[in-house]
Amino acid sequence: MPFTCVSLVCLLFFCACASMTGKSATSPDPEALFIEGTVEAEQGESSRTYDYRLLRPIERPDDGPRPLLVFLHGMGERGSDNLSQLRYLPTWMCSPEWRTRFRAFVLAVQCPDDEIWVASWDDAGTCRALFAVENAIEHLIQTEDIDPSRVYLTGLSMGGYGSWALAAHRPDLFAGVVPICGGGDPGTVERLRGLPIWVFHGTDDDVVPESDSVEMVSALRTAGIPVGYTRLEGVKHDSWTDAYRNEGAINWLFAQQKRP
Repeated sequence: MPFTCVSLVCLLFFCACASMTGKSATSPDPEALFIEGTVEAEQGESSRTYDYRLLRPIERPDDGPRPLLVFLHGMGERGSDNLSQLRYLPTWMCSPEWRTRFRAFVLAVQCPDDEIWVASWDDAGTCRALFAVENAIEHLIQTEDIDPSRVYLTGLSMGGYGSWALAAHRPDLFAGVVPICGGGDPGTVERLRGLPIWVFHGTDDDVVPESDSVEMVSALRTAGIPVGYTRLEGVKHDSWTDAYRNEGAINWLFAQQKRP
C-alpha cells in the first residue's frame, strides 16, 4: 500500500508537470511573435527614431494580401523598451484563435516617455509621434503583403485621442476606426465623413471623462455623419477589455473594407 500511494503521488506530480509544460509551450509569447523595427519621423527641423513591433499573420497557401491592424497604446505603455506597447490588444491578437480567425498584421509603435500621441489634450492635433505611425503604415504597405483597403486603427486612452487625431489627419488610410476612452477635436469631424467609426467609453471613467467621447460623437451626428457609440454602464477607465473582448469591436473592424 505505501508503494502504491507513493506511485500515485509521483504519477500525479509528473502529469501536472507535463500539463504545465504543455500549457507554457502553447501559450502565445508576444515578445517572440512580434518582430522589432524602427521608423523615422520629422516635425519642423527635428527628427527622431521610433521603435515599433509587427506581428505577421499566419499564412495559408491561398491567401492574398492581409489586413493591417494599427494599435495606439496608452500613457502607461510609453517608453523605450519596445515591449510595453504590446499590453492588452496586441497580446490578445497573439492568441491562436484570433491569429487563425483574422490572419492579420498588427502594428504597435511605441511613443517615448517625453511625448504623447497628440499635440495637446485640448486641440488633439497631430504631432511627431503620430507622424511616425503614419510613416510606419506607409512603409509596411509598400514592403509587406498588406491589403491597403483593409487597414484598421484603434487605440485606448491616450491612444484613443491619437486614433481620433490620426483618423482626421489621414482618413484615406483607414477602413475603420475604434477610439476607446479618448477624445478629439470636434472641428475635424468633416474630414471623417465616410469613415466607419465605433466609439467606446465607460460611464464611470475617472481618468478620461466620458464627455470627451460624447463631444466627438455629438459633433459627428450633428454633421450627419454616422457613428456607433457604446456607453459601457458602470465601467471605469478600463473600457478596452469590454470593447475588444466582449463587445465585438474587433469583429466589426475586420468586417470593414474601403470601397475603390
